[in-house]
Amino acid sequence: MDITSFIIYCFIVTFTPGPTNIVILSTVHNYGVKKAMEYTYGATIAFGLLLAISALLNTVLITVIPKILIAMQMIGTIYMVYLAYQIYKMDTSETPTDNKTGTFLSGFLMQFLNPKVVIFTLTVIPSFVLPYYIDMPAVTISVIVITIIGFLAFITWVLFGAIFKHFLQKHKKVVNVIMALCLVYATIMIWM
Repeated sequence: MDITSFIIYCFIVTFTPGPTNIVILSTVHNYGVKKAMEYTYGATIAFGLLLAISALLNTVLITVIPKILIAMQMIGTIYMVYLAYQIYKMDTSETPTDNKTGTFLSGFLMQFLNPKVVIFTLTVIPSFVLPYYIDMPAVTISVIVITIIGFLAFITWVLFGAIFKHFLQKHKKVVNVIMALCLVYATIMIWM
């Protein structure tokens, strides 16, 4: 398993702006850290749950139909290249909208409606873990590690929200290009 590519992929997807991170940032600015943390706890639990469901389904699939791994890796690769392209071409003039609901439940439910999270959870396990490990302890540890990385990303947006927001706005295009290139690198490393 290429740990470097795995970690790069997880950090890029969880730390880059997406619906959850933008809502967290907006909640910090409009309602404070306490409300944003409530939302973050809900988002983290749902993120971990989605990862666990994905790992279980993917493990069953790879055990029952071993050849499906190649198809799942291809889907993951296509998604990662698409995500890199989306990050690269992201509109740098766009500003996040305000969110009026920074609750645990809204954070939890958003993860199930967030395409970035759903597709990530469906691709990260078959792309990085299952080619090397199919035993339940290794898959479980992977789910826990990815969930912790996601939680760290959410906390980063909470704790450094104001600084991070200004930095992204000031250097958005450069950050997008760097993130897109790192994502392409992680995609290439899947096949090596």
